[in-house]
Amino acid sequence: MSAKPIVAIVGRPNVGKSTLFNRLTGTRAALVSDMPGLTRDRREGEAELGPYAIRLVDTAGLEESGPGTIASRMRQQSEAAIAAADLALFVIDAREGVTPADEAFARSVRAAGKPVILVANKAEGRAGESGFYDAFSMGFGEPVAISAEHGEGIGDLVVDMLAALGLRLDALQRSGGRRKRDVGDDLQMPAQAQMPSNDRDTAAPTNESDSASIALPTRRTGPIRVAIVGRPNVGKSTLVNALLDEERMITGPEPGLTRDTISSELSWRDRKFLLFDTAGLRRKARIDERAEKLSASDTVRALRFAEAVVLMIDAERPFEHQDLTIGDMIASEGRALVVAINKWDLIADKQKLLKDLRETIADKLSQVQGVSMVTISALGEKGLDRLMEAIVSAHETWNHRVPTPDLNRWLQEAVARHAPPAVGGRRIRLRYMTQVSARPPTFVAFCSRPSELPKSYLRYLTNSLRQVFQLPGTPIRLSLKKGENPYAPTRRRGKSRRS
Repeated sequence: MSAKPIVAIVGRPNVGKSTLFNRLTGTRAALVSDMPGLTRDRREGEAELGPYAIRLVDTAGLEESGPGTIASRMRQQSEAAIAAADLALFVIDAREGVTPADEAFARSVRAAGKPVILVANKAEGRAGESGFYDAFSMGFGEPVAISAEHGEGIGDLVVDMLAALGLRLDALQRSGGRRKRDVGDDLQMPAQAQMPSNDRDTAAPTNESDSASIALPTRRTGPIRVAIVGRPNVGKSTLVNALLDEERMITGPEPGLTRDTISSELSWRDRKFLLFDTAGLRRKARIDERAEKLSASDTVRALRFAEAVVLMIDAERPFEHQDLTIGDMIASEGRALVVAINKWDLIADKQKLLKDLRETIADKLSQVQGVSMVTISALGEKGLDRLMEAIVSAHETWNHRVPTPDLNRWLQEAVARHAPPAVGGRRIRLRYMTQVSARPPTFVAFCSRPSELPKSYLRYLTNSLRQVFQLPGTPIRLSLKKGENPYAPTRRRGKSRRS
């Protein structure tokens, strides 16, 4: 058995596998809907069951399918998950009872020779009673009745999982006549939570007094979170498979194969990464299916959770309007950006296209000037090291902090080179500047009349900041506040005397 036991959740479509995955991992990572077949790729997550951590794998629904179809590729992914697992949770819908499809796939699971726990989901109320008793006929022993949606029976299931994995709890050994449910209820299970939408180090101060106590926190440790985004069918899943060196994601010529965001761990040159393969983003006007709307929402959520984002572009159809819209979204979310031009091996006049692409990026994505653009072939596994180097570099830039003395020396020089324009006959004075956060680099400048400073001058300062402190390809946030230097000693005014 591996260091962390692997448990695969399997069963036919729409029996509640993803809901159970979310319940056990304490997340809402997997898309959940009453639409059959929403999950297509394997999704992995960690579940803490009492004192033990396990790897949990959510799989696509098992369906009968012909060779070469999407369903057959989904089934291959599910079978790979079962083969790698130490335990399988075979889930049925207790309200529908045991179906012929359940019986057919039970034979496949049994043939894998892995320990199996039969889970009768949706067993709350009387509607699930008959299906629960039908489940005894499947030959997997006593089923565990649960409601993944409402959290009922989860304690029973966890105790059975630990026992099947050979992980004994003191509570089990001492339980004596206690019911299994009582023991399961003693376990500490994670509460369901949403993926954080933003992990910026600290927000910019809301007033002058806030800025006087600014302290930049230490950098976050852990794997670099990287989202792979782009239009449908540009090769995102193929890229993830190439980086992982395994067929981890379903790929094919059909657009929209990936439906929900799948995370995978990657080690590269002693660095740890968490890759998020996302569903393709189309223009809103073209999104007409419920599954695609759910997928688009999940992709945006992954983008907000990521630290660095790879925007994948199809070299044969470069920089369509939707590519630029996605790039704009990444910059607005303040994420480190790398542009990957895929299918580069199919381009004849590479130099001309490269020149055109650079001009388009400089013109249309001006808020991330200097962004790294890497040409790759995901299918041919070309340019992958250069891409990873660009991701690491962009992430380091995104984390960059500029010492306050250096900032203010630069500010004096920038103002000396190009003074702010006079408004109403009075010149605006820029007095002091500080960096209030990284991820992305965020600055506050204190000046005499912030609302009157032209946007063109703010762009001048931002571009100069980027050039002098070497911050290419990352969004820079610069805001203005009215006031003096908040760190300067306050001058006391003496009372005038009358003679």
